[in-house]
Amino acid sequence: MTRGRAGAVSTLALCALMLAANPATAASPDGSEAVTPYKMSSDARRVHGSAASTDGPRLRPGTYSDTISGGERKYYRVELDARSNAFISTVLAPPPGSVIGPLDGVRISLESTDGVKCSNSADVTFSGGTARPIADYVTRRIEANRACQSAGDYLLSVEWIGSGDGPDKWPIELKFMAEPGLKEGTVPPAAPSAWSSQAPETPAGSARSVSGGTGFNDAPAVGEGAWKDELRPGESRFYKVPLDWGQQLFLDTEFANSTTAQPPMVIGGLRLSLFNTARGFVRSADTNYSGKPTAVALGTAPASFANRTASQDTTGAMRFSGWYYVRVSLDQRVDSTLPMTLRVGVRGEPQPGPAYDGDATAAGFGITDEDREAAQEGRVEDARGGSVLLKVIGVTGIGLGTVLVAGLAAWTVAGRRSRRSEEPEETVPLPREPDRTG
Repeated sequence: MTRGRAGAVSTLALCALMLAANPATAASPDGSEAVTPYKMSSDARRVHGSAASTDGPRLRPGTYSDTISGGERKYYRVELDARSNAFISTVLAPPPGSVIGPLDGVRISLESTDGVKCSNSADVTFSGGTARPIADYVTRRIEANRACQSAGDYLLSVEWIGSGDGPDKWPIELKFMAEPGLKEGTVPPAAPSAWSSQAPETPAGSARSVSGGTGFNDAPAVGEGAWKDELRPGESRFYKVPLDWGQQLFLDTEFANSTTAQPPMVIGGLRLSLFNTARGFVRSADTNYSGKPTAVALGTAPASFANRTASQDTTGAMRFSGWYYVRVSLDQRVDSTLPMTLRVGVRGEPQPGPAYDGDATAAGFGITDEDREAAQEGRVEDARGGSVLLKVIGVTGIGLGTVLVAGLAAWTVAGRRSRRSEEPEETVPLPREPDRTG
């Protein structure tokens, strides 16, 4: 094959790959922009939860897809061993532009077959007027004097909550992750006794281009530094950052001014949210938008295995080494597409982790040198597990029958745990307290 033909084939292959990565778009509420729906995992298995707890489909570690309608409660049977910490998340992904109530959402619960709860239920609600994917998890933690310690079948339930009749078959995505337990006799590392709430300076240099994903599955990796993107009204975009034991994450999003003559004042128009490795909600912050340049920021406690014994959710969720997921959201009432700069800062040197009785990184809890390299290049995995360098790809529309041009637009994920809605929180990490929940 000649070089010209090879180049043409490579170009077409890249375009086809990007088209596959970018699902069909849906109009935003005002009809002026296109917002991309949440992209399910390419290896998600289709299941149908049951109304009867005895008939639910069996879930093992992996990813699953289903739907939920107003008034439904769906059951799934989860097979747990007696050695691993289990984290089972649910993403509720309403179609873009859907009508929602602030208290609408789902309640996620994990319990034994005789009704003993393994951890607190998680109410995942919108707390705002813009439909977006929301998520959180329930857990079974291996530890003396806690419930659900034996191997066997357990019941996961996902129940619609909120006002009105609710939706008709909104997509949900379930992810079951099993974290290895510690080797027998191991003393877990102690949690950091103090940390700084001062964000580090981001590396010098111009912001690099990146196109955020629609959710957890197609979020591009980003590392320390500044990254530029843009959001449409009603859109959320996802990014993922590798974080090692002992490291803190600091995020700052700066939105440009509106290009319209009389932009509206939008209460809570800009939202920044963070989720941990197992899709557990960490914290969020929001701010109003009136058409002027605006920024919103947040910071975290250091990632520590011992944080899982903290009662404060903002600290307790920082319990893993691995990918942490950033969601940036623009309210649908904002009247123009906005350029955005995301600044990522990491404080602290990597620390030794616990002595796992198994390969935690292979189970999804940990980061590799390849992950760190991907984060500095702005990569996103394609459906086959490869990667594409987003920083060199321009983001435009996709026209079938004429020109295929790459683009990964986004719609996001966020959630809330322990019966809390997704409300903004302070940017300074809260003090640690004794454990009272899972």
